[in-house]
Amino acid sequence: MQAPVGVILAGGQATRMGGGDKALLRLGKETLLTRVIDRVSPQVAALALNANGDPTRFAGYGLPVLPDSIAGQPGPLAGVLAGLDWAAEQGADTLVSVAADTPFFPCDLVPRLQLASEGQRHPLVLAATQGDAQTRSKSRSGLIRHPTFGLWPVALREDLRRALEDGLKKVVLWTEAHDGREALFPAQPFDPFFNVNTPEDLAHAEALL
Repeated sequence: MQAPVGVILAGGQATRMGGGDKALLRLGKETLLTRVIDRVSPQVAALALNANGDPTRFAGYGLPVLPDSIAGQPGPLAGVLAGLDWAAEQGADTLVSVAADTPFFPCDLVPRLQLASEGQRHPLVLAATQGDAQTRSKSRSGLIRHPTFGLWPVALREDLRRALEDGLKKVVLWTEAHDGREALFPAQPFDPFFNVNTPEDLAHAEALL
């Protein structure tokens, strides 16, 4: 199976952190972005960063910076689309997305996403963890899906573009429409998809570190 290329999603506005770039916050001796790059780089053939605004603030990381191609901050799917357009330029068939504010995601993320996609015409898989009883009563699958962590097919990028231009914002509505699957990851001893949204979250991440 061809190795996918990767995109780190850092296009959010970080309102609960007081604005600015969450990816550039320090966790221990490294920024969140450095930790994410170190985890995902060995798993992908090439890597880019989705971020809006002045790209020079990320110049020290040596990654291509991809702004959203859909106006109005429509959410993480816009970053996925920017990544898919870049992936097409690289000649890749698939893209893996990860979030810039999630420093502990699995080091075997990509192979497990790929394994879950076996047999799909268009590989489309979201990472997921097992939900509690309340989640299982509300969720189609009983799982908590992590839509910023996924395997995406370049072949469906124009379909995604049309959906976003029509106002789609909820990731799982699009993935379910294209027979998307989930790859289940263990959530013990803690949720590997824990993300830093608030100063309290950053303190918790320091404790986990």
